[in-house]
Amino acid sequence: MLVSAKEMLTKAREGKYAVGQFNINNLEWTKAILLTAQENNSPVILGVSEGAGKYMCGYTTIVGMVEGMIKELNITVPVALHLDHGSYEGAKACINAGFSSIMFDGSHYPIEENIAKTTELVNACNVLGLSLEAEVGSIGGEEDGVVGAGECADPDECKAVADLGITMLAAGIGNIHGKYPENWAGLSFETLAAIKEKVGDMPLVLHGGTGIPAEMIQKAISLGVAKINVNTECQLAFQEATRKYIEAGKDLQGKGFDPRKLLAPGFEAIKATVKEKMELFGSINKA
Repeated sequence: MLVSAKEMLTKAREGKYAVGQFNINNLEWTKAILLTAQENNSPVILGVSEGAGKYMCGYTTIVGMVEGMIKELNITVPVALHLDHGSYEGAKACINAGFSSIMFDGSHYPIEENIAKTTELVNACNVLGLSLEAEVGSIGGEEDGVVGAGECADPDECKAVADLGITMLAAGIGNIHGKYPENWAGLSFETLAAIKEKVGDMPLVLHGGTGIPAEMIQKAISLGVAKINVNTECQLAFQEATRKYIEAGKDLQGKGFDPRKLLAPGFEAIKATVKEKMELFGSINKA
């Protein structure tokens, strides 16, 4: 069954490791991530953007698919199904659909409005036992039409949002979605340390986990990061594996490609990428 991310993130924060959130986009991605988590005895968070939600026929369909896989694949590690960068309306829709964890991204609102909307969702999630992630200071790059320059969050605003009773806080510290440019300045650990001092034991979330050097990942974890999001790296691995399969011309016998064979290399690439990240984050054998 699906669980809130609260317990797994509390354990991660106390144990100085991070739980990976890996975004899902179809059946193959979901199956690959769940099997890898089970094989490595790691808790895992399945992220769903609003765009991916629409692509996969809606949130109710996704809940049914994930719950069915957990049962049919005999998944026993903790699994949270989490809305990623959700709007206020999207958050409410996922609550109604049966998600176990929600992110409301109010970072593009004035702080007063971000606080007001987050407060409403805190109350709803508390009643239902769901975990709730909020964001302060936008993450660079683009995520479902929400564009951020990667500015650093204000530690005082982080405290104001953390004090609302959320489960975890995503705070901009110079991180971006997608591939990092060569001239990227790196993570602002000064900002992260200041946020940690303000919010205390609140589990912190690092978005844009693709391409961040291992030493930066480890330092971020030491400063309170307990959840790290990965999407682009899985997309690139899936794309490259599938491209190689197609270019090799396999399975062409006048019938076209067998979709199960076509997607198999990408499936294996996702598994390898997820395991590599779980090792880096230190979540293996922590379920």
